[in-house]
Amino acid sequence: LSRSHSNMSVSAVVVSHAHADVLDRSLPLLAAQVDEVVVVANLPGSTNELPAGTKVIENLRPQCLSANVNAGTAATSGTYVLFANPDVVVEPGCVATLASFMDAHPLCGIARPELLWPDGSWQPSRRRFPTVSGTIVRRTPLRRLYPPYERQRAHYQLDDRPASPAEADWLLGAFLLQRRTMLDEIG
Repeated sequence: LSRSHSNMSVSAVVVSHAHADVLDRSLPLLAAQVDEVVVVANLPGSTNELPAGTKVIENLRPQCLSANVNAGTAATSGTYVLFANPDVVVEPGCVATLASFMDAHPLCGIARPELLWPDGSWQPSRRRFPTVSGTIVRRTPLRRLYPPYERQRAHYQLDDRPASPAEADWLLGAFLLQRRTMLDEIG
């Protein structure tokens, strides 16, 4: 594909844990916006028919998500590497918009669009760095007594929905465009 936004290329990595039916819908939308697609098939039933040119890495045994993402990334060549969950439905122009933003902001290592739940409502996906006490509540049965979305609004940044680009301590990994030079630097 010719990238009108940039001379840069975008590679996409999608890890499928038997999500073949979900990929049937999402992958053509993603493939139309990137230069290269790698699907890491982590379990049997991870793929059906894929868009032309899609590379597939089939694991002999299941791997953890980070190992799959790393394997997929190593199999790409783009200036930018996009990680997308298999169920993400990409809006037209999304990848070009993110890549253009990163082209204009060379210190931006990771960018992501606003995420929406399937019903169209806003999905909070920016986070503050975790605290020990907050993590204990979120990762134990205490979350039933102290519901995180109610008691940890600041961590989830629920009261801050920026209308323009904003920095974040960390982001949900559902859809992240990453600068390859940053990935190479951090290993």
